[in-house]
Order: sequence, then C-alpha cells, then structure tokens
Amino acid sequence: MNIGPVHFDTPYPVFLAPMEDVTDIGFRLLCKQMGADLVYSEFVSSDALVRGVNRSIEKLQVCDEERPVAIQIYGRFVEAMRDAAQIVVEQAHPDILDINFGCPVKRVAGKGAGAGMLQNIPLMLEITRAVVNAVPNTPVTVKTRLGWDQEHLIITELAEQLQDCGIQALTIHGRTRSQMYTGEADWTLIGEVKRNPRIHIPIIGNGDITTPERAKECFERYGVDAIMVGRATFGRPWIFKEIKTLLSHLPTSPRGGDSSPLGGSEGGLWCLNVLRQQVLTSVERLGEYRGILHSRRHLAASPLFKGIPNFRETRIRMLRAETVEELFKIMDETPIPTLPEGRA
Repeated sequence: MNIGPVHFDTPYPVFLAPMEDVTDIGFRLLCKQMGADLVYSEFVSSDALVRGVNRSIEKLQVCDEERPVAIQIYGRFVEAMRDAAQIVVEQAHPDILDINFGCPVKRVAGKGAGAGMLQNIPLMLEITRAVVNAVPNTPVTVKTRLGWDQEHLIITELAEQLQDCGIQALTIHGRTRSQMYTGEADWTLIGEVKRNPRIHIPIIGNGDITTPERAKECFERYGVDAIMVGRATFGRPWIFKEIKTLLSHLPTSPRGGDSSPLGGSEGGLWCLNVLRQQVLTSVERLGEYRGILHSRRHLAASPLFKGIPNFRETRIRMLRAETVEELFKIMDETPIPTLPEGRA
C-alpha cells in the first residue's frame, strides 16, 4: 500500500491513531518499536500554529526513528488551515499531513472544527482543497466519521468528494459524531466505501480494534487497506506486536520476526518493563512530576493488571505515586502477571 510516495511493505499495515495528550513523540516512538507501521501526532490547532503558540509548536517535534510519521491539524478557517499546513511542512517535514474532520468533543466540534465540519460539507471540501494545494509535495490525508448522526450517514458520498479534492488516503471512524465514543463502531459503511469502484485511494478503518482477532476480522471482512488503533493502546502499546504476530500467520503475510510478548510470567515481566520504559520516556521529556502524571492514564487503563487478586489498593497507590522511585517500588512489589500464550 502507498500513501503518495510513502510505501508500506506489508499487506496489513497497522497505524497508531492521533490522540490528544497521548500521542506525543515519546509514545509514538514506543509504539513504533512495538510494530506500528505509521504513527500520528496529537492534533494541532491551525489557529494556534498561525499565532505561534508554543504548546502547538512543540507538537511539531519529529525524529527520524519514528518515520513515517503523520502530523494532524484541525480548524474551521480556510486561510488558517492553509497557512498551518505550510508551517507544519516547513518546520516538521512530516511524511504525511492529516486533516482532522472527526474529533467529536464539544470544544472542537461545537465550534465547527473536527467532526463539526460534517455539518458544513462545502466548507470541509474548500479547506481540503486549500490544504492539498498549499503543500503539493506532501501527501494530504483526512480522518473523519460516518456522519453527524444516524439520520445523516453521508460517508459513502463524502469519500468520493474528498478524494476529488486530492487527498491520498481516507481514515474512517465507524461512529457518528453524536455517538462520541459510545456504542459499537459500525464498519459496514467503511466496507461499502472500500468496495466503491470509484474509490482508488487507500481506506483506513478505525474504531473498536481492541484485539488481534478483531484486527484480522476487519482486514478480511471489510477489505480495508490499513487499520488504525486508538484507545486500545492505553497501557498496552504492545498491542501492535500482538496484532502483527497474528497477522503474520495469514497466507499473504511474510513469516518470521519477533513474536513477543511471550506468554506466562516471562511475558508479564516483559510487559511490565515496557510500561517502565514508557514512564521513563515521559519523565525524560516532561520532568519527573509531569512525566508521571502523563503516564497515569496508561497505568490506570492497562489490562496487564486485570486478574491480579486484590489489586485495587495497589492500583490506587500506583496512581498516587509522585516519584519514579516510589512508582517503580510499587510495581516491583506487584505480582508478575501470568499471560496466555502470545497475549498480554
């Protein structure tokens, strides 16, 4: 599969989804090490970039070890999106520039950006054309949803319109904006877009990919060119290794490679060390206190600790720890989880 000049040398590409306050450079690098084929930045406000807001400029930090990498921008003004696209390309030189037309949160969609654009398709298409024309040497992609609500499932027509604007791949989250992140993602329309003979750009499916088995099913049943994993990576960046291990046994996949994480207690220890690495990476970037705060959502969400007897009190202590020494001492005292073979 290709996105413009970016080639993915696998029949089953697996991407890390863009997530605010999650997919910073440290987490992207870790997921890349775990097998992610493409990683996305946190979304960046076009208005803030144009104004030179430091926090937004910091999000443009990219290193060669994580490439290929996509930077995602959002906004509701044509000129700001055009200018922000040029700033991103000039400063970060991303392999791909992605436009966020899918964020459902009120502070974004409620102001007409992100998924809010699903209520103003002419403006969405005008912004897309402007961004594509502004960065002719960088492939532009879009991430969006099925529609604003169940009464307006417009993605099949919208996909063609966005393709006609010049984008080189489309990611579809299988929910409407009104669903936010509730209910189950509906992949049937994603599959319909992929089967449309007019569509010639890659279609990337997103939503509720929480297990390797579900990843395999999405490739086989819906025929997507790639899949994108989001919230399932919280406290489980090794999900990319799990998915890749299962997909490597499909007929068109090359065999071999590292099949970690292992099962049993050895696998549990391996996963614990991955979480330690994640904490240390955050601390190195943000300082000890902020780095630990940044890691807490991953520790809280990690499935690694499920099934450990009487873990609730340990979990509370872990989330209250304010130093690396204190946190790692608690982790050292935690019984090593025993994992099923090949699964964390």
